[in-house]
Amino acid sequence: MSSSSSSSKAVRKLEVVSPVPADIDIANSVEPLQISEIAKELDLSPHHYDLYGKFKAKVLLSVLDELQGPDGYYVVVGGITPTPLGEGKSTTTVGLCQALGAFLDKKVVTCLRQPSQGPTFGIKGGAAGGGYSQVIPMDEFNLHLTGDIHAITAANNLLAAAIDTRIFHESTQSDKALLNRLCPPNKEGKRNFSDIMFRRLKKLGISKTKPEDLTPQEVKKFARLDIDPNSVTWRRVMDVNDRFLRKITIGQGPEEKGMLRETGFDISVASEIMAVLALTTSLANMRERLGKMVIGNSKAGDPITADDLGVGGALTVLMKDAIHPTLMQTLEGTPVLVHAGPFANIAHGNSSVVADKIALKLVGSGGFVVTEAGFGADIGTEKFMNIKCRYSGLIPHCAVIVATIRALKMHGGGPEVVAGKPLDGAYTTENVTLVEAGCVNLARHISTTKSYGVNVVVAVNKFSTDTEAELNAVRNAALVAGAYDAVICTHHAHGGRGAVDLGIAVQRACENVTQSFKFLYPLDISIKEKIEAIARSYGAAGVEYSEQAEKQIEMYSRQGFTGLPICMAKTQYSFSHSASEKGAPTGFVLPIRDVRASIGAGFIYPLVGTMSTMPGLPTRPCFYDIDVDTATGRVIGLS
Repeated sequence: MSSSSSSSKAVRKLEVVSPVPADIDIANSVEPLQISEIAKELDLSPHHYDLYGKFKAKVLLSVLDELQGPDGYYVVVGGITPTPLGEGKSTTTVGLCQALGAFLDKKVVTCLRQPSQGPTFGIKGGAAGGGYSQVIPMDEFNLHLTGDIHAITAANNLLAAAIDTRIFHESTQSDKALLNRLCPPNKEGKRNFSDIMFRRLKKLGISKTKPEDLTPQEVKKFARLDIDPNSVTWRRVMDVNDRFLRKITIGQGPEEKGMLRETGFDISVASEIMAVLALTTSLANMRERLGKMVIGNSKAGDPITADDLGVGGALTVLMKDAIHPTLMQTLEGTPVLVHAGPFANIAHGNSSVVADKIALKLVGSGGFVVTEAGFGADIGTEKFMNIKCRYSGLIPHCAVIVATIRALKMHGGGPEVVAGKPLDGAYTTENVTLVEAGCVNLARHISTTKSYGVNVVVAVNKFSTDTEAELNAVRNAALVAGAYDAVICTHHAHGGRGAVDLGIAVQRACENVTQSFKFLYPLDISIKEKIEAIARSYGAAGVEYSEQAEKQIEMYSRQGFTGLPICMAKTQYSFSHSASEKGAPTGFVLPIRDVRASIGAGFIYPLVGTMSTMPGLPTRPCFYDIDVDTATGRVIGLS
């Protein structure tokens, strides 16, 4: 683990063609290396991983116990405020790593989120990168992978079933009957508490070890959760975009005796269990986090957890294989760890802590781990710094900000960019004035990211219609704004070769860190003070709280959750709460509509406006183009 250089045995040189073919055609044109070869280049032995076919493997957490050497350099990739088309953060992340590994002879690991299947068949398409900077096999990356999202779906829905079942049974039974059914007699006729029940007993301050020793009052406290159905925040999930499941009514069967409740489905990656997976540091830590997840309150206002329902251990069993990151590869044979895919608004939008920790040890001193943060840097990078780095204890050496001429023109006052509609001519003809005007957005992202004490490198993702004058304008603006460097990249068209200059700039930035890392806010201030610190980083002049938000903040403060970091759920299309406010708005008042909590994951999330947690399908979804070549078995039409 001591060498930072790759031996190059697994590195593959790409044969690029122009114009760039469709992503799936490029992915299918390259035969992936056996994943055991990729593992060998990382000095992983067969006992360090479990194979999932020829091209995927689960890297076991036990690797961390064996690796004692120094960490490599840690790089996070964020972006400017994007258009609805996306600006190529994933593509840049992959291209940078292909450059570092295949051209600059560095040991490198890319750490990416696992994409949801929903958008793959909906409007967005896949998330494996693009062009000649992709993770392969692309179809496996974008679909089932190694089943982690399916495990999350199963665990989430088991907890949902436990909640409604407990409400149902408590409504029809006395305290004594509940206790007798929760603690049935064994073969000798004796009743015992199961191990998980001692967690609830301890929480209640009851030290007795036998059910028969409980007083009637203790029986009531222990056996009756008395969940307030109106307080239940836990929803069922599935990994499909289905707008008709956003609001449903359950309990309509005759056996449920009229126990109707209005609820709904979220997409699987919006589950708190996904956020738990992303922030956990070990199997034991995941067990504690899953058990601490709060599903709602009792009628007395006390938080009810998964462990109160007796299901925390079972959730961990369903998730025990999902905790191991999946090893894959790029088009040029550099290693990738794919793990976790939490939402970037109601959750923190970053891949897992354990994948980053494993990767940093695998690359060793002088090597590089590059991870991507969802949405623009105001959301994804901010949450990476203030949430992920707090729980991991890791400190980044460099932050990359991805920019495009297209997005900067939009921020400079260009016409609206709408997914599925042709781009206005302003985006495909030279207009340096529009680009320069839009660089205020880039400048704010640079200054905000630099405030954490990291060097910032701007990666300009070049499109074929961009002109030299426009690209130079962005580079100059970035340097004036304080970027360590700004580099023009063509990795989509050329693979790693098109990001070599970016790789060199990132290496220099990592080797020349001059400031100390610092968080945006301390944890020991109030919930409101943390929210307001983040709002100021957006350019807000103040914060306005709804009556509901005030009520929730008071409740979470009373319940003892003020020490958690904040995860703002805000539109990704503007620094402000209004998606139409482009550029770098200032002086606005940020409205907080509601405040919710993911206690197991470990953050409070204020809602700025309305957040959809179940996408819908458009008139013409991506699935129209997806099929199988029945002669070869290959997937076609994925984008």
